[in-house]
Amino acid sequence: MLTKVAQLQEGATGQGFYLCARKEERTTRNGDPFLILTLQDRTGSVKAKVFDDVARVRDEFDEQDFVKVEGACKPYQGVLELTIYRIRRVNPDQDRAVGFNEEDLIPVAPRPLDEMWRDLEAHIASVTDPGIRALLARLIADHGERLRIWPAAQTVHHAYRGGLLEHVLSIISVTLAIAPAYGADRDLLIAGAVLHDIGKVQEIDYDRAPSYSRDGNLVGHIALGLMMVREAAHGLSSLAPATRSQIEHMVASHHGTRDKGSPVEPITVEAIVLSVVDDLDAKLHQVRKAIAEDDGDGEFTAYHKRLGKAFYKGARPDDRV
Repeated sequence: MLTKVAQLQEGATGQGFYLCARKEERTTRNGDPFLILTLQDRTGSVKAKVFDDVARVRDEFDEQDFVKVEGACKPYQGVLELTIYRIRRVNPDQDRAVGFNEEDLIPVAPRPLDEMWRDLEAHIASVTDPGIRALLARLIADHGERLRIWPAAQTVHHAYRGGLLEHVLSIISVTLAIAPAYGADRDLLIAGAVLHDIGKVQEIDYDRAPSYSRDGNLVGHIALGLMMVREAAHGLSSLAPATRSQIEHMVASHHGTRDKGSPVEPITVEAIVLSVVDDLDAKLHQVRKAIAEDDGDGEFTAYHKRLGKAFYKGARPDDRV
């Protein structure tokens, strides 16, 4: 039996249940079609390929389907992937009897969603500026159903159920911890943390696995977020125009530089703090993920292409004497 993704090892064979997060058809150098898949469960994701009987198999399942697969785990260019011999869409009534469970296949934040949501509500309630508090309350009322469960990205960081909420809470926690040291306004920092990625609830389509929406591809989450904040601010007499502008600036500048997608660069204390902490949280999440998923025996992970380096995993047991 194929195991959970995090436990897959070279040479493993058998059957297993996964969620098909990505499905793409390509051709070999000889012109033969094959499928490249991303399969996932709660423990992680793995690349998979289908070479046999593609003309029939391509119609057996779609992206976002739970699938039952039979195959073997093999290394390709130093990375483990699955070669699939048979694959089909799950039949829930039939497959539950042999181990299929939807909840095992959908990645989710480590903290309970209800617990995180209560923390967010408490932070919003702690805002003393009535205009900022009203703005946050209006946006949460309009978009809270998605914010509660949405991933923060398609693949890069916090790309699982509740990931956006987890990311927001991490930023609130860190920014409020350092705010006194730099004389930063805590109400603005809470607003910036909650709203900097609010556009992702429209940028990303999400059911079982994240993908980019049409507006996500054409407009992007920063522009979408700015429109959402401006719309929510309309008619709020308690929200000072200068305060609204500062919040919009935080949303517009949170990527830090223009070459990273921000239309403007941060030029207020709160915007600078938000940008730095946002980058820190996203980066450290990627580092921890790389360390957790690295199955090598050495002290360092494999080279991380996105971050451009390998990471230290800690001393080996025999070095700790």
